Amino acid sequence: MDDSVRSLRDLGREVAHLGGVELLRRFGDHGRIDYKSSRTDPVSAADRASEEVIVDLLRQRRPSDGILAEEGSERDSGSGLRWVIDPLDGTVNYVSGIPFWCVSVACERATPDGWAPVLGVVHDPVHDETFHAVAGAGAWLGERQLRRTGRTGLDEVILATGYAYDVGHRKRQADMVAELANDVRGVRMLGSTAMALAWVAAGRIDAYVEDRASPWDWAAGRVIAAEAGASVEPLDTGVLAAPPELVGQLRSRVRAAG
Repeated sequence: MDDSVRSLRDLGREVAHLGGVELLRRFGDHGRIDYKSSRTDPVSAADRASEEVIVDLLRQRRPSDGILAEEGSERDSGSGLRWVIDPLDGTVNYVSGIPFWCVSVACERATPDGWAPVLGVVHDPVHDETFHAVAGAGAWLGERQLRRTGRTGLDEVILATGYAYDVGHRKRQADMVAELANDVRGVRMLGSTAMALAWVAAGRIDAYVEDRASPWDWAAGRVIAAEAGASVEPLDTGVLAAPPELVGQLRSRVRAAG
């Protein structure tokens, strides 16, 4: 890893921790809640406060980089790099007092084919865990390298998934889960795409599927899961992550349900 990428990685970890400090300070007292696409899609004052401290530091340190963040911060890139930020992934968990949420920060590089991942950081302030990865240089939980090994049968899989904010779309997702549940060991609804992908990397769950997810939900987690040895691929407007030997079987079942 060259010094420029190492510097980006260190900055990604720094801003993710900064957002986490802000969120942890407000956990249990999240402030005003508004709603975006629907009543199932809340945004709290804590979301906005976390985004503000993250974006402010990025603008100071990397004034030419682009920014794409969930709560509206956006800037075109003049450097060929952009930061993709979810300042609080798992807002419903957070405002409900459920301690499963995180800060997600990714950096991407412009290519002729679009934006390619450079690094991803998923920081869980509650449990003081930071998952991070640089494309081509491995995935880590703190100082411990993450690497998926061995083969997994479909009947051994713990699968995580999620429901869209669009209530009308949830019937399709329920059908998808029902299709998958017949063949896997168990299904979990975690409430955070970024954390689920990080947990795939750590081997805590085996696969994740979500057919409705925004770029900031999975931009960091996909780098971490892929660098740990999982196959990660787009799925309509979502993402599928699984052991390489199972990704085809899971994809076919998802399509059958759709």
